[in-house]
Amino acid sequence: MIKDKVVVITGASSGIGEATAKLLARRGAKVVLGARRDDRLKQIVAEIGAQGGQAAFRELDVTSQSDNDAIINLAKERFGGVDVIFLNAGIMPNSQLSALKTDDWHQMVDVNIKGVLNGVAAVLPTFTAKKSGQVITTSSVAGLKAYPGGAVYGGTKWFVRDFMEVLRMESAQEGTNIRTATIYPAAVNTELLNAISDKATAETMQKVYDQYGISPERIAEIVAFAIDAPDDTTINEFTVGPANQPW
Repeated sequence: MIKDKVVVITGASSGIGEATAKLLARRGAKVVLGARRDDRLKQIVAEIGAQGGQAAFRELDVTSQSDNDAIINLAKERFGGVDVIFLNAGIMPNSQLSALKTDDWHQMVDVNIKGVLNGVAAVLPTFTAKKSGQVITTSSVAGLKAYPGGAVYGGTKWFVRDFMEVLRMESAQEGTNIRTATIYPAAVNTELLNAISDKATAETMQKVYDQYGISPERIAEIVAFAIDAPDDTTINEFTVGPANQPW
């Protein structure tokens, strides 16, 4: 059941996060949105409210544990608890390793790995105490397949794959009933390419997305499907992308 569930969404100011927030709100969820651009969050929350939905927002830097803790507290204060966290924030400034864009490497680790760790650390005590909850993450097909230019990005997404599988296993062992779902999107038209500063890589990736890219609403439907599954059922992985993309 989606209706009345409290869902925290990171990376919610555009793309998959925004599309998911709007879809879940239309289906009766109470959504709590976090991202760095609070002006965009304010606009999205207003749009949801105008359509009769329930939403709140907070500026969020996923690399900050205190920010992650604060958005969980906001969910509890505004809506009485939290049922789902969708860890969607991520960046993809790809480049060849020989370009030595080490600042990009570290930023990907901070956002794509530490952002997931911080979000789980913020919500896990709540889920463990009530013996229910759901953690959903946005990984990438780069978390399943290696490709040139994606060594560090892919590495961060491979981490998410392992981390989420262990979270599922430990929850089963401990009887905490925490459901997990990891989504591996292929080409989805979001702002993900904007962070690529390496010109050759950016041009190559843009051509792929121009040819194959599908809308973020397609991924939002996957998130909704995962949440709507029975509480005794975990659908742990979704590999999803354009039907005409060979990946």
